[in-house]
Amino acid sequence: MEAAVREGPAVRGPAPALGRHVRRAGEDAATGSVLAPAGARVGPALLGLAATCGYDTLVVRRRPRVRILVTGDEFARSGRQGPGRVRDALGPLLPPLVEAAGGEVADVRHVPDRPAGSLDRHVAGPAADADVVVVTGSTSVGVTDRLRGLLHDSGARWVVDTVACRPGHPQLLAREVSGRWVVGLPGNPYAALVAAHTVLSPLLAGLTGRPLPRLPAVPLTGPVRTAPGRTRLVPVVWEGSAARVTGGHRAAFLHGAVLADALAAVPPHWTRSLAVPMLPLS
Repeated sequence: MEAAVREGPAVRGPAPALGRHVRRAGEDAATGSVLAPAGARVGPALLGLAATCGYDTLVVRRRPRVRILVTGDEFARSGRQGPGRVRDALGPLLPPLVEAAGGEVADVRHVPDRPAGSLDRHVAGPAADADVVVVTGSTSVGVTDRLRGLLHDSGARWVVDTVACRPGHPQLLAREVSGRWVVGLPGNPYAALVAAHTVLSPLLAGLTGRPLPRLPAVPLTGPVRTAPGRTRLVPVVWEGSAARVTGGHRAAFLHGAVLADALAAVPPHWTRSLAVPMLPLS
């Protein structure tokens, strides 16, 4: 009626084109078409589309509940660390990463190395309160590194037992007899961040039915040191059609990751002419 004019008691306007401004049943989604593939995140648009098509409820996978265990006697949990202490970076780092990857954080617990058996009680507890237990530290072979022995003794099924990469080599993935998953991450912050993206995030994707994205291959610039026999994961920033390596990415340092757009997976045989896979961090 926007183009209509009133002429006395009558209203006149141009005749609309046949079919214009008419929405036909089935135009948006034909009968039998897939509205969203399995594993799609349920967001505002999908909810609106489902309602448009007459669905009052949807069958979904719930988000996996994740318990985070930060092990070690050396951690300070607030303020600046004193002599002989290290500020806990993983307690704050992991919960938002888990949430972004599709999980739900059940809680974060700090577990001391001593007395012996502290970790055992937390890992071997009831399975109903968490689908995944993430343990930071305790994944290597030191005197206080109990996780591997605990999993072996409990009859857990090993899926990943170390990865040929730097950093993050001692990462692990196992499934307990109860069905609960256990993810072991290194204790150094950048190494743990790398392992979380390479083993924890894919696990959460699988548990929520989401396919893993294809990783883009991009030329790499900047100072790169390859690691014989291992894939090196370094933080990079986008620079035109290439990616440039940032500094500050030793196993304990997070500065490079803070600036980074992605992690570059640099194979041991890499040369300047080879593009490398990129794992986006956003």
